[in-house]
Amino acid sequence: MTATERRASGSLAAIFAARMLGLFLVLPVFALEAARYPGGDDPTLIGLAMGIYGLTQGILQIPFGLASDRFGRKRVIILGLVVFALGSFLAAAAPTLGWLIAGRSLQGAGAVSAAVTALLADQTRDEVRTKAMALVGASIGLMFALSLVAAPMLAASIGLSGLFWVTGGLALACIAIVAWWTPPEPIQHKNVPRGKLADVLTDAGLLRLDVGVFVLHAVQLAMWVAIPALMVQAGLAKADHWHVYLPAVLASFVVMGATLFPLERRGYLRAVFLGSVGVVALVQVGLLLVAGQPSVWALAVLLFVFFCGFNVLEASQPSMASRIAPPHARGAALGVYNTLQSLGFFAGGAVGGWLTKNAGAQGLFAACAGLMLVWLVVAWPMRAPRARPSAEEVLADEAQAT
Repeated sequence: MTATERRASGSLAAIFAARMLGLFLVLPVFALEAARYPGGDDPTLIGLAMGIYGLTQGILQIPFGLASDRFGRKRVIILGLVVFALGSFLAAAAPTLGWLIAGRSLQGAGAVSAAVTALLADQTRDEVRTKAMALVGASIGLMFALSLVAAPMLAASIGLSGLFWVTGGLALACIAIVAWWTPPEPIQHKNVPRGKLADVLTDAGLLRLDVGVFVLHAVQLAMWVAIPALMVQAGLAKADHWHVYLPAVLASFVVMGATLFPLERRGYLRAVFLGSVGVVALVQVGLLLVAGQPSVWALAVLLFVFFCGFNVLEASQPSMASRIAPPHARGAALGVYNTLQSLGFFAGGAVGGWLTKNAGAQGLFAACAGLMLVWLVVAWPMRAPRARPSAEEVLADEAQAT
């Protein structure tokens, strides 16, 4: 990577990390803490308070992505972070569960993921973009693991309200990062057409990736409806679950770095991608087999293998989406991509809970395995995207032509 690419990757990964840490800190303790609010005796309202963030996020990803194509990435990112911070502060000051729902809804309205990802794609070359996206994915994974350890301790000392104040403060820190650390946006070519949804909704390669990100995150969230209970059934106390999660996440990053980047350079991206889809499918089959009599070691191994496949897919999918999309419609393409990601979270939680209630953990993992196999069939015709010329090469060609 060049110095500018390293700065762009580091700053935008920091934005994702700080923003996601604020969100992840809330999730492990939300249901218990929200029950203390007036109206918190209604499980339906608590579920709505948890899930409405993903719903508003999914609705607004495409408008924010389109706006970033038209008005510039940084402006849209800062606007979204301001909205996210206001939602956090509203949730922190909420006197009732209804106001907490309003705050969570406003948090989700700050849907900047597509604009941040598009800016990272603008500032990195095709040949290093997967590495840049992997840095973002690694930062999110680390924040998830850190939140599992820190959330119970912080909630005990500052409560759910305090966690939302922390979340809002982290959003304001992200604004400072965008303004002063993230490199300036690349100079846009004149007379470049604005991005349109039609440009990205008719591209078969992008649609395959959209299906994939929906399935991946639906399966990820659905798994976690059942896995904590299996851990407890295997004899591991809730407070000790991070002893399994954290090593699995960290070790999987090592495996990803040792496999994905070298194999991509050698032209095996398609094989690595499809293999990772197959690995996650096999993990679902493994969970199906051990769900009847779970053991901590079996669950730990399966989660490690899951994160190995998940991290490869989490790094390579947005990289491929940014490379397949026309540069003038990159924000729109990643807006659709992130919308499907958010809807996958929403569907995974809702359907996963229903399946666990009506078919048990084994029925849940059987459905997840089937969904992964559907994705494998959809993804099979894919081709690794070709490298596009850099902005400097395009300018040089234009200068030579004139």
